[in-house]
Amino acid sequence: MIEILRALWWILIRRFRSRARIEAENLALRHQLNVVRRRASGRLQLRSSDRILFVWLYRLWPGVLASVVTIKPETVVRWHRRGFKAYWQWKSRETPGRPRIAKEIRNLIRDVSIANPLWSEPRIHGELLKVGIDVAQSTVAKYMVKGRRPPSQSWKAFLGNHADGIASVDFFVAPTAALKLL
Repeated sequence: MIEILRALWWILIRRFRSRARIEAENLALRHQLNVVRRRASGRLQLRSSDRILFVWLYRLWPGVLASVVTIKPETVVRWHRRGFKAYWQWKSRETPGRPRIAKEIRNLIRDVSIANPLWSEPRIHGELLKVGIDVAQSTVAKYMVKGRRPPSQSWKAFLGNHADGIASVDFFVAPTAALKLL
């Protein structure tokens, strides 16, 4: 009796299923039969095309996993996730970072920085923008030739330039009316 009720229940449910879903389920069942017939001995040998078909069916009709019996439904989901990951790795295979700067522009930045050693990155960047070359200020800083000398005078030059003033300050003492030393 229970078997008859169960059969009637399935007939009722199948009446309300969409035709495409039933065709997808039939396709999955037929393909499983083909895979079982193809096997030589022992374990099933699934090809890439088999995996792609099952993943495609799962992608279009997730309910098709209920009719898959030769493989676990979790396996189909794992294949789907692996394919999704591979797709996005392929999609984002381009090298990350900024686009390359043309060699002529790099040489121009180098030449301008050599010809004008007192110009800094903002100045060279501004001049390039005036000419119509749109590069970032950090790019200009990257390709500028760094000066070999420090930006200010060294201690030796400072002491040489101010030696007479330093000596007069150190050796000249003037007492004030309050007996403080200047």
